[in-house]
This record gives sequence, structure tokens and C-alpha cells, in this order.
Amino acid sequence: MSLIQSIILGIVQGVGEFLPISSSAHLIAVPWLLGWQEHSLAFDVALHAGTLLAVVAYFWKDWLGIIKSKFLWYIVVASIPGAIIGKLLEAKAEAAFRSPLLIACMMSVFAVVFYLVDRFSWKTRDLKTLSYFDSLVIGISQAFAIIPGVSRSGITMAGGMGLRFNREAAARFSFLISAPIIFGAVVLKLKDISAIASGGNGLSLLAGFLVSAATGLMSIHFLLSYLKKHSFTAFVVYRLIFSLVIFSVFFLRK
Repeated sequence: MSLIQSIILGIVQGVGEFLPISSSAHLIAVPWLLGWQEHSLAFDVALHAGTLLAVVAYFWKDWLGIIKSKFLWYIVVASIPGAIIGKLLEAKAEAAFRSPLLIACMMSVFAVVFYLVDRFSWKTRDLKTLSYFDSLVIGISQAFAIIPGVSRSGITMAGGMGLRFNREAAARFSFLISAPIIFGAVVLKLKDISAIASGGNGLSLLAGFLVSAATGLMSIHFLLSYLKKHSFTAFVVYRLIFSLVIFSVFFLRK
């Protein structure tokens, strides 16, 4: 993979991880649309490590308080379903789930889901009212994000809003619970990531990681500010347009 390609994918990951548009879908679809050589899931995970750094850095003050509080256990509970499902479906994530047609379907279907939840949920709660039950429900929703196109941030925010949390609270909890899941994925793929780095792609991998971290920081800040005054509608429209592009290219190439 070239340095430019790695930088572009780093931007894709940094933006897509926190906006409800599915970074994993874009990491598969963008190279496919541009005719680039397919890269491995391990490379995707390395880019996810950049957004892990972004979450840790952006919320560093929060983490200091979380480590000493009950809130840490809410994050642990929310992380368990995704960790179990991710491990069970790891093989499918490497192959079957990387289909552009599947991605287009999930992008469009969950665009409708996100719109309906955002439109009709009450959104009256903040994180001070969070319970273990809430954490478990949001964690179960996070497990669906193993399928590219669903969007981990999107489905967890939708899960939070479905439990009547306001948009900003749902987004903040979504970002915080991303850390254990991404960390676990990085640990599991560490051997493969090391192999990529030692195989002559170390500079590209580092560039993608750093760009992913930088754009991830900007993405977090943008979304938390945006959701104070705006709904999910812009992201819903984007998901529908992007899925239409994939569908069109897929059938034109047949």
C-alpha cells in the first residue's frame, strides 16, 4: 500500500469511526470504488488504533475520573457483548462481511433505523441516570457493528437515544465504550499488524495511524458540538447516497 493511500484511509477511519457513517464500511468500499488492491483486516485494525488514541486523548480528564468511579463498570458491561460477538464472528469479518453489496444494504437499512430512532425518541436523559441495564442494552447494540455498514458509533448512539438519552449523552457514552473494543481488537491483531510493519509497510502504517488519530480528535469535537443543535438527518442522507453509489457501481461492473 502506498503512503498516499494509507493517509487517505487514515482520514476515512478518523472521520468515520465517530460519525454515524461506518468507518469499517468506508475502509472496504473506498479502495473498492477506487480500484485499489484490497488490504487486510489487520491494517484496518491498525488504523482503528489511531482512533483509540484520539478517544483516550480527547477524554483524558474523563478517564481519570472514570477509573476511580462506578462509571468504569458501566463501560465494562457495555463492552462485553461486542467482545464476545466480535471473537465469535472474527472469521466472517475477514471475508463474508467485506462484500460491497452487503455494505450498501446495511448503510441504507440502518440509515432508516437511525432516522426513526432520532425522530421519535424522547431524548430527555443524561449520563447521570445511566444504569447497568442501559449499559447492557447499548453494549448489545454495539455487537451489531461487527457488520460493516452498521456503524458502531451510529448503532450505540441509536441504542442510547432509544433509552431516552439525549444526543450528546448518547454520543459521549458511545465514544467512551469504543476504547475497550478497539483495544481488544488491536491486541488480537497485534501479531498481524507487526507483520505488516516488518514487511516494508511500516511508514505507511505509521502515517495512517497518525492521520487517523488526528482526524479522530477533530471528528469527536465536531460531532459533540454538532449534536447540541442538529439531528442525524445529514448523516442519514449521506448514508443513503453512499449506498446508492455502491449499488450503482456494483451493478455497472457486472
